[in-house]
Order: sequence, then C-alpha cells, then structure tokens
Amino acid sequence: MKKKKIATVEDVRLMVDTFYGEVRKDDLLGPIFNQVIQDRWPEHLEKMYRFWQTVLLQEHTYKGSPFAPHARLPLQAVHFERWKLLFFATLDGLFDGEKAEEAKFRASKMAEMFQLKIAFIQQHT
Repeated sequence: MKKKKIATVEDVRLMVDTFYGEVRKDDLLGPIFNQVIQDRWPEHLEKMYRFWQTVLLQEHTYKGSPFAPHARLPLQAVHFERWKLLFFATLDGLFDGEKAEEAKFRASKMAEMFQLKIAFIQQHT
C-alpha cells in the first residue's frame, strides 16, 4: 500500500480508527481503555477525530481538556511507551510526510506530559 500524506479529516479518521483498533486488541492497553470507555467507543473516536483534526489540520473542532480523563488512570511509563509504539507504527504503516512527523512529535510530547502529571498525582494521593 502506498503511503499518503495526512491532509484531510478522512486521513485523520483513518489514523485514529487504525490506532485505536490496535489499542483495543493490545494485551497491555486494551483492558484499561476497554474498561474505561466500555460501549462509548464511537463517542471516544469522534472526540479523537476532532482532537487530531485541530492539532494536525488547524481546523479547530476540538474543545476540552485532553488530560482530565486520564488523570486518575493506573498508568505507568510502560503504558505510555506501548501507546507511542502503537501510534508510531500506525503512522509509519499508513502515512509519510510532514504531518505524520508532526503527529509523532506531538504524541511524544503529550505522552511525556501526561506521564509526568499522572506520576505526580499518584505520588501525592
């Protein structure tokens, strides 16, 4: 399959659907995501489309705080490493170009920030 550039909301949807399809099946991440999201996957995916559409395409459709839903989850460094591994593999398998690299950079920074904030919360509760 020829890789393409991330240029449209359809590309974002493909990225999000493919990535979360892998997350849901993953032995480490799947149980956490599936337990928290349960039967609300369509709602979660729609939110992720809007988030990445805002971040990558500068089409401001996302409103909210991405950290808040993650704040009290039992996440450790290993979870963030797996999340990044699956995210990068999704991007590398489907896309190339500047937006794909930007997505990796943004995801890395977000994972780093989330991990630090969650570790702080866990130490102080």
